[in-house]
Order: sequence, then structure tokens, then C-alpha cells
Amino acid sequence: MPVPRTLAFLAAALWLLLPAAIRADSPPAAPPADATALWQRPEWLRLLHYKPGLRPGHWRSQADDDAFFLAAGGADDPRAELDATLAALRAPADAGDTHAQCRFVARLTWLRSVLDLGELPQPDCSAYRQFRSQVQATRAVLVFPSYYLNSPSSMFGHTLLRLDAGEAGDGAEYLSFAVNFGAVVDARDNGLFYAFKGLTGGYPGQFEVDQYYKKIREYNRDENRDIWEYPLNLDAEETERLIQHLWELRNIRFAYYFFDENCSYRILELLEVARPALDLTRHFPLTAIPIDTVRAVQDAGLIDGKQFRPSQGTVLRQRLDALPAEWRDTVITLGDPSTPFDPATLQALPAATRAQLIDAAYKYLRFRQNGPQRDPAIAERSFRLLQALQAQAADLPVADAQPDPASAPDASHGSRRLAVGGWRENGCDYLSLGLRLSLHSLEENRNGFPTGAQINLGNFDFRLSDRGRPDFNRIDVIDILSLSPRDAFFKPLSWSVMTGAERQWTDGRERRVVHVNGGVGATQALGGGTRLYGLATARLEYNTGFREPLQPALGLRAGLLAGAGPITVNGEAGAEKFANGQTRLRAMLRNNLQLSRHQALQLELLWRDQQPDAKGAIGLRFLQYY
Repeated sequence: MPVPRTLAFLAAALWLLLPAAIRADSPPAAPPADATALWQRPEWLRLLHYKPGLRPGHWRSQADDDAFFLAAGGADDPRAELDATLAALRAPADAGDTHAQCRFVARLTWLRSVLDLGELPQPDCSAYRQFRSQVQATRAVLVFPSYYLNSPSSMFGHTLLRLDAGEAGDGAEYLSFAVNFGAVVDARDNGLFYAFKGLTGGYPGQFEVDQYYKKIREYNRDENRDIWEYPLNLDAEETERLIQHLWELRNIRFAYYFFDENCSYRILELLEVARPALDLTRHFPLTAIPIDTVRAVQDAGLIDGKQFRPSQGTVLRQRLDALPAEWRDTVITLGDPSTPFDPATLQALPAATRAQLIDAAYKYLRFRQNGPQRDPAIAERSFRLLQALQAQAADLPVADAQPDPASAPDASHGSRRLAVGGWRENGCDYLSLGLRLSLHSLEENRNGFPTGAQINLGNFDFRLSDRGRPDFNRIDVIDILSLSPRDAFFKPLSWSVMTGAERQWTDGRERRVVHVNGGVGATQALGGGTRLYGLATARLEYNTGFREPLQPALGLRAGLLAGAGPITVNGEAGAEKFANGQTRLRAMLRNNLQLSRHQALQLELLWRDQQPDAKGAIGLRFLQYY
């Protein structure tokens, strides 16, 4: 019949044309999550902190907190977590701040950008709105407080983020917020428990957001650490995503390991969330040394310049270096609260010198007054010096607080080291092969490291004899030495800690021994970076060559550390007396020639008098840092 056929044709034509008309006036609906495999996208994997599992296609989130997941198996299943998130976003709005839209703001923002979620419930996210009104940041800064050998958790340095509401300057950064990841420690744990738990994952870790001025007080004043600040070139959208994700991570616990999943590693994860195209954490499968993570961020093109925030100790040294040495006693007298203070006694001096003396004395008292308890006498003298300084402000030369660019931590050599060389000892020739996991020895390139600081962990040294027999030379598990010089203004103790295994000649045979060493003493600066040091030492050694294998010993070690241009020389002598009457003497001369930032040649001469014979050795090694 013609009429029905005509109607059918018109209906079919209308059905085909109608969607085309709609498509001409409105954008296409976003495909469903299943069709686009959103759970495999880097953005989603970064937001949930997923890392590949042992088998292909398997994942595991590094967040160790059930509160971070909406699916029962969400920690291992990105797809299930995505489905649970999409369902939770559509839940009724009466849940308030516990609603998924309020808890997971970064997830919601990203899912809106890739899916058409339609009309969603509108919960009142008052807690998030309050947080976002406080943290009104428009840019991020990577912060590196320098090495602090007096604390196990800070001897490798530290990294955190600063969130600025605008451009830094004129002290505005004091009002910024700091983003820090750290272990949630038990205040009752002593240093030994802290070290053990930190190495084995015994503590959980959490992010915290707090005022940056508190971090300045903690690092610059309390711990006397310089701070280096590296502005990042994150755009507004990336900075917003970072802040939203920080809100998602509040009170969320992660595993904390001192050497890998630590403060620096977690900061890299935050930057990967902010800019998902980055893959920063893959460079750190075993260890995440803070300065190495700074270099990784730098190599990724994220850093725009650097600023230096000196500690109170550094500021005081700068003031003292600007004065002739003969005026240092006057600075101490001016800063002594027990002596009368009369600015008139300085009137005979040139105005600039007078202002410099008062300024140095004021900085000296500020440096001394850095404990939790304020000394009223020091506070009163500081106030009077500040009044005198204000009267002399016009005469005070402008202080140059800019450091030597070579002192920036990012200018240092790589933390890991490979070594290959040759040795001759006791008439035999050896090929030596070495691997050090971190970080720096006294004789190595000083750029970026404090002079007199040695931090070596995981140093393995093997040798191959001319007959092809492999053997180990030494293993240093921990080797830390701090040679901070003492003078009238600074009075630190020098100290050392070392443990590992090494070769020792005992009873006419070369034996492998296990040892633990410690020492305390003092260091004197002789100018030009030269240090003269001496330490009283104690040693506990397990040596099968002794009648009683476990033997304690007391001893002394003294040395001279000097450097000129690319050459650094360390000469040291030591003696030990064991409880069983055995005596050891040794002398060492080590010369390091810097070939480039990451390469060096090292010549070592070693003499040991270990009864009944004395042994000498000479070795030359090529060092490659990475």
C-alpha cells in the first residue's frame, strides 16, 4: 500500500535527520568511562597513587589507608575504584562534608573534564571551602633545607613545598603555607628505635599543611640550617589540582621508609598529580635522596631560578667575615649581657665600623637566643643593641647575603658512586671495584656540601687479585663524620659514627672483622677551608684472630683536611689500644682530583702497623658519580 510505505519513508528520514540537527547545535556527549578505559589513564593512576604490581596489569596504591578508597578492593583495582567513585559522586547530597564530592575534589574535577557527568547533587562542602579560602595559592615553590648531621632524619637534607598566594618578596612568603610529608613518630621512642622503625617502615607517614614561618623558625633558627627555595613553573590549573589533591590526602596515611618512600618521594608524587605527564618517581626505585629529587625536578624543567635563605649562623658568619679579625673580641664584649653597655665608647670609631660592630653583636645574641627558653639578660641586651643599631642604620654597609653559586646543593656531585682502580699491597696487585649508595666523603668535590661533612651509607668495595680471585675489601654500612670548627662564637663538637666489615691483619693473617666505632672531639679552622681535627675514639670489634673474639678498644685519630681548586687532600693518623693488649697504628693520605662535576681521580697511601708486621698499600681509583 503506497500510503504506509510513504509514511514509513518519511519517518525513517526524520529519524536520521533529527540526531544530525541536534549534533549540529550541541557538543557530543562524553563516552562512558568503560569505553575510554579511564582507570588506565595516568591522571587517574596518579590521583590514587597506584604503582605497577609484580604482574603485568596489576596495580597497588601506596596509600595505606582504607579511608582513601571507596571500593572494597580499591587499593588494588583502579577500575573498581573508578566505578565506586562515579557512583558515590551521584549519592544524595545530605551527607554534607562526608560526601564523595567534598572528600575527593581533585577526582571530581578531573572526571568532569573527561566525562559528561550531567547534573550532580550539590552537597554543602563547607570544610573544603574553608580550607580553600585559607590556602589561596597561585604558585608553588620547592624548598630544600640543607644537611643537618645532628639529626638522623635530617642528615640527608629535606624537601617540602611552599604555596604562595602571589609573588614572593618583602616577607610575604612568611604568610605562605608549607606542605610537608613526615613520619608520625612515637614521642616515647629513643634514637635507636627511631632509626630502626624509620628504616623498616615502622612508622606511618602523613602530609601536613602549616604556616611556612614555622618551618623558617624550625630550620633557620632552631637547627641553624640554610634554606634553598626553587620556584616551580606550574600553571594555575596545575597548582589548583595540587591543592585539591592535598585536601584529599588530609589524615591519609602512607608507608614511611627513610631511604625510599620518604618526604622527597611523596613530594615528587604531588608534582606528578599536578602535571600528570611527568614521571619523576620512576627514577627512584631503591632510594630517594632529597638532593637527587631536587635534581630530578630540575631536569624535568619545572624549576625557575632559586633563592637563598641563610640560617642565623650563616648570617653571623657573614657579619664576622666583613670585620677585621681584631674586632671580634669587641663583638663578644658588646654581646655579653654581664658587661656594661655604653654606645658612647664606640664614638671614636668610623661610623661604618661602629655600625658593623653593633650589627654583628646583635646577630651574635640572636644566634645564642635560639632555644625554647628565653634568657631575660640576653633579651634585654638584644633590645639595647637593636636600639643602637637603629640609630646607626644609615651608616651600616649593605650586607651581601648572596652565597657562592657553587654552594647551592643542586651543584653537588651525584649521590651514588662507582669506583674502579688498582691497588698494590703486601707485594700483591689488585683490581678494585666499588659501589656507594650515598652520599659524600670529606675529600670529594665540596660544591653543594658543607665543608667537613661526610655521610656515607651503603659503601661496598670489592677486589680482584692478579690471580683472578674475587674478595671483598670493606663494607661500610654507616660512616658519618662531622668536622664543624670551634671558635669564640661557634662551639660544636666534632663526632663520628661508623659500622661495617673490613680486612685487618691479626696474628700474621688477614682476617675479616665486624666493627662499630664512635668518636668525639674538636676541629679548628685554619683558613681557606683547611681544617685541623682530633677525636677520641672507641671501637668494638669481632675478630676471630683474637683469643676472645669480641674486643673493645680506645684510641685517637687526628688529621688535616685541605683543599685548593680541584684538589682536596686529607691526611690522618690514628692509634687504638684493645682490652687484650693489642695495639694498632695507621696513617693515611688521600688525594682527590676533581675532573668534572661527576668524575674524579683519587690517590690513596695507607700504612698500618698491626703487630707483628707493618703493611703498606697504594691505590689509584677513578670515581664516577650519578
